[in-house]
Amino acid sequence: MTDDVDHEADQHSVIRTLARWLLAVGLTFAGVNHFTSATAFSAQVPPWMPWPEAVIAVSGVIELGLALALVALRRFRPQVGWIVAAFFVLVFPGNISQFVTQTSAFGLDSDLARGVRLLFQPVLVVWALWCTGAWRWWRQRRTEHSRGTD
Repeated sequence: MTDDVDHEADQHSVIRTLARWLLAVGLTFAGVNHFTSATAFSAQVPPWMPWPEAVIAVSGVIELGLALALVALRRFRPQVGWIVAAFFVLVFPGNISQFVTQTSAFGLDSDLARGVRLLFQPVLVVWALWCTGAWRWWRQRRTEHSRGTD
């Protein structure tokens, strides 16, 4: 019975690792594209945001840094997961802006396509928290803290 549990835990670990690397690759691809396709990214910068070129460049650098952190900072993986999730929340207004202004970019040339993209953003948040063990880490810390204060 223990071998089955260990095997299942190993499978989950492999799946989480693959998911984390896939997320890192996606962030790397997006980060690089901030510099190679900056014009397309301007569709996501809300009209009220100052210095759109700087916003595009800085967010690209952040994405590259987050990708590196996902694979390199093993000791801080849960914290990195929370930071990546927060980043996905922070860029969400740009996705909303693209939907509201009906700006086409990245093949998102209809309200349906832009709307589906909005629905995918929470998936990215959950993905970041799950593949880094951030959610589990937070729950364990809360449990340990509540036991310590009883």
